Amino acid sequence: MNHVLCGLAANPALPSALVDRLIAVADADIAADLAGRADLSRAQAVALVSRVEESAWRLACEGRLTAADIDPAAQPHAALALLREGLGGPEWARLLAADPLVERREELAACPGLPSDVVELLAADPDIRVVAELALWAAPDVAARLAGHPHAEVRRAVAANEGTPSAVLAARSHESTMHDVRQAVVWNPATPAEAVIGVADHASTLLRWALAARPDLPSEVYGRLAADGTPGVRGDLAENPAIDETLIRVLAGDHGHDVRRGLAHNPRVPLDVLTDLADTARIGATLLPRIAAASTREVEELAKSSNPAVRMLLAQRRDLPAEIRDALAADPDAKVVKSIAGHPGLSEARLRTMVDRHGSRVLAKVAANPDATPALLEDLAQHQPPVQKALREVARHLNATAPALLACLADKRARPVAAGHPALPPPVIVELLTDTDWQVVEAAAANPSLPPAVMSDLVPQL
Repeated sequence: MNHVLCGLAANPALPSALVDRLIAVADADIAADLAGRADLSRAQAVALVSRVEESAWRLACEGRLTAADIDPAAQPHAALALLREGLGGPEWARLLAADPLVERREELAACPGLPSDVVELLAADPDIRVVAELALWAAPDVAARLAGHPHAEVRRAVAANEGTPSAVLAARSHESTMHDVRQAVVWNPATPAEAVIGVADHASTLLRWALAARPDLPSEVYGRLAADGTPGVRGDLAENPAIDETLIRVLAGDHGHDVRRGLAHNPRVPLDVLTDLADTARIGATLLPRIAAASTREVEELAKSSNPAVRMLLAQRRDLPAEIRDALAADPDAKVVKSIAGHPGLSEARLRTMVDRHGSRVLAKVAANPDATPALLEDLAQHQPPVQKALREVARHLNATAPALLACLADKRARPVAAGHPALPPPVIVELLTDTDWQVVEAAAANPSLPPAVMSDLVPQL
């Protein structure tokens, strides 16, 4: 792999003429980066597909290729990419249905809107992988017909297909003796709840586990699952927004970590239950759904909580009123300050006070604040002892200056990030093109501040 050329292919400042030259020499790795360019013209997209056909997938997904750009006989991979997007005529599908490569027929089977004759060909394909792929995406009538297929792989795909008629899925839940088929039926939201509620008492942990996440069960079934002996089953149940408050409070007495963490992430958990869970649920630096939905009055109450773990959860919000944000920024507990440090709107003085009070514990989060000033970032990059996470945040910050970035280059993990920052001096970027770390090389080559003349020298001449 040529890491310099891969980096250049992703460089947003690469002139169009150099893009043409790269296309002419592109391999699969370079093409992958070229296909992601926002400035790629239609002519360049067509040329890239002609050079590396696999690049058609991304270009087709982004609507940068049309059926007129592709010859399905000469470019079957590109034709499949367009068919997956609902483009290309029925004659393309008929051509690919007869392709000798199983992988292509399998890809075709997943395409939408296939002609009925092509569907029939694929349903009778000699390779079961093709039939199973068709069954996974088939229209209701075809899925119903394939539900009785002799191969379990096909029946499993029918069971997972959300377009399969509910009556067919209900029948499969009772008729199937294959565990994986039945599990797919339980997972499938199109399966009627009444067809799967009996699984709550099944000997299979996996079947009960699949049932616990369903949002359409009677409350008494949820109650049976709450007494399940497997913590994972109870944990998924605890996170299920369909369970009522009564059951939530019952589960709050469960000491399983999966259960308590699941309850904390449940958008319907009452705030008093959530505050009790704050110390023991191992939530981490996450904005919980219930915290995100808290009302103005609830936010004020949470901010006044005597429990720092609760204040920490609130501090994960990034839309707090200025007075609450600033109060949390002055919190005596480092966990709270660490959580609020990334909130926009904090002044440089407040951010510096955080660092003065709590040191390395909050340094990385302060460095990640979108309003961190260039001067502050320079000071954070020079902090002794160095804080690696903080250096990585400084290296990716839009306000980082050359002095700050040069300090980041001394850290192994921050170095590749800093190498791609446009504020890095051009001579340093050029020097990094020969670094021993390939990630640094690619990042430097992708740096938009790399001098155009150097770019031209790096790209092979046509």
